[in-house]
Amino acid sequence: MRKFTKISRAGPAPMKNKTIVYTLYFLSLILGLQTIVSCQQKPEEQKQGITITDNLGRELHLPKQPKRVFGFTSAMAEMLFAIVDTANIIARTPDCDYPAGVYTKPIVSNYPVDMEQVLALKPDLIFTSEGMTPLDDAARLQELGIPVYYQKYRTVEDVLKGIEDIGRITGREQVANHLADSLRKEVQQLEAKYKNRQSKLQVLTITWTDPIYVYGQNTLLTDKLRILGAENAVKETFDQPYPALTREYILKLNPDVLMGGTKEKLEQTFFSQYPELRKIKAYKDGRIYAPTGNLIERPGPRIVESLKELEGFLYP
Repeated sequence: MRKFTKISRAGPAPMKNKTIVYTLYFLSLILGLQTIVSCQQKPEEQKQGITITDNLGRELHLPKQPKRVFGFTSAMAEMLFAIVDTANIIARTPDCDYPAGVYTKPIVSNYPVDMEQVLALKPDLIFTSEGMTPLDDAARLQELGIPVYYQKYRTVEDVLKGIEDIGRITGREQVANHLADSLRKEVQQLEAKYKNRQSKLQVLTITWTDPIYVYGQNTLLTDKLRILGAENAVKETFDQPYPALTREYILKLNPDVLMGGTKEKLEQTFFSQYPELRKIKAYKDGRIYAPTGNLIERPGPRIVESLKELEGFLYP
């Protein structure tokens, strides 16, 4: 800058300096053209939108980063309220009861899906989890211009990655990553606490009593028990994550711990109906517990709270 000021005072610039001036002029011209081209490309890029792939391998095209969102499951609602600006959560399902903020949102039927109501809300994206929303319903919504994003969970780490996933999709990475990292540290501390436990409690968890449905090997509960140094008594992997078991099968498992209701409730319902099951170790030792339903059932930000409740049952 100082050099050009000096040339102006002295008269016409020497040939060498003229070359520099012309060079700078053409560079400025090129930069200007590039800026114009860039501005012309931006709307085109916006038209292209973004493409994401959900946990089922389904590719979804979004015209823009989603702002108007909601979950088709109560667990997903907990996830969204922990990560997304609550003003951008536009609905809830009839089963959503946590956190308290969900009650400020309109109810949308998720089973069966009220297509008309969903369309009226104009969501940019709906989050759900594997097995909770029929794929046919998701395909129908996709045809109507509303993408549905599935998550699936086999481990506690899957839930934490799911939190980060939602943050990345909705532009709330910092909030989501901070939450996931904080929960991950607590999970790691619990895992380290029980890592070297030699004798592992065998735990049977029932979800229904007639017929007897239980948490199978391929459920998130199995990983929770592993973290706490225990094992799912059901070792066989069935096609259904919550298989129906016979009384003979349960007698053979002979679990150390039975979860699924209070001693009083299960005495009146479960054991009175199947008196031969009073032979299992859990009954003889009085190790029968009632986990909080929306903690053990929901993969979400209260995953550590669920682990600590189970820890209290396993190691009173």
